[in-house]
Amino acid sequence: MQRKIIHIDMDAFFASVEIRDNPQLKGKAIAVGGKADSRGVISTCSYEARKFGVHSAMPSAEAVRRCPQLILLPGRMSVYKEVSNQIRAIFARYSDLVEPLSLDEAYLDVTDCKACRGSATLIAEKIRAEILAETGLTASAGVAPNKFLAKIASDENKPDGQFVITPDNAAAFAADLPLRKLPGVGPRTAERLESLGLHYGRDILPWSLADLTEAFGKFGNSLYQRARGIDDRPVQPSRERKSVGVETTLAHDLRTEAQCASIMNTLLPELVQRLRGRPFKGITVKLKFHDFQQTTASGQANRISSDILDSILHTAWQRADGRRVRLVGISVALSDELPTRQLSFEFS
Repeated sequence: MQRKIIHIDMDAFFASVEIRDNPQLKGKAIAVGGKADSRGVISTCSYEARKFGVHSAMPSAEAVRRCPQLILLPGRMSVYKEVSNQIRAIFARYSDLVEPLSLDEAYLDVTDCKACRGSATLIAEKIRAEILAETGLTASAGVAPNKFLAKIASDENKPDGQFVITPDNAAAFAADLPLRKLPGVGPRTAERLESLGLHYGRDILPWSLADLTEAFGKFGNSLYQRARGIDDRPVQPSRERKSVGVETTLAHDLRTEAQCASIMNTLLPELVQRLRGRPFKGITVKLKFHDFQQTTASGQANRISSDILDSILHTAWQRADGRRVRLVGISVALSDELPTRQLSFEFS
């Protein structure tokens, strides 16, 4: 049976909640994020702010430089979570197959839903109407026969819009899709694609799977499938957590490996608390440099000690090439095994 997938994406979620709760902000350039003078980063911003080039993950200082009248607000995560729970309760009225991607977006498989005479288009419209009525917020939706196309579609008529890709036009839509819009295509991959004369989905069609795999590795298979509008991934109501991590953005750049090691030690108690005794099989250290490039180094381990962390950090630090460090993070890859003993942690 052909799937009916809806991707719901709230419009400028955090910023929209702030405007809803303070109507005087309506029509103004606002953003939710950290302070501009303390290495803050933008979480999300209103569409008025986006006109100035402000966007999520941008340093707050840069956002204020681009938009001097920007109203920068601290986040209220407890409020956002409460609203997100309201929205998920609406989803549950239509399907048990709901896969949240974050607080403000989710996939729904409504293939077997009987509401609205089984029309995924009408179901999406009704969900959006109920979200507006019950939360005062707008949402955009994409309707398609698979997750990949539904997510692309939800961005077509933002904000407060909806776009439908039917099974009959899925292949044609994918063929006309710019490859830079494909999930997983970052700046470097985009440059590689363009250097080979590959700009749209249709440009991929003459390539064999073997040739794409040779040119792009594992990502070649994704290119082959997505260019044809194919995505067989099911909507997964619950996804098993694969890792636990902590990180911190620093008020001042670090210049030495020893300084990074000191920051890692301050992060360890929080990491231990988040693990809650769960076993793990690997450790990763993340460094983000002052030019916003980042690197990670990993090692197999089922315990945390200074020796293990120092070794992994040293590998990551070798890639600094004189650059200062603005963020340090540690994460562990969770194991499927059940804990058989109390895990030990050795702090220095």
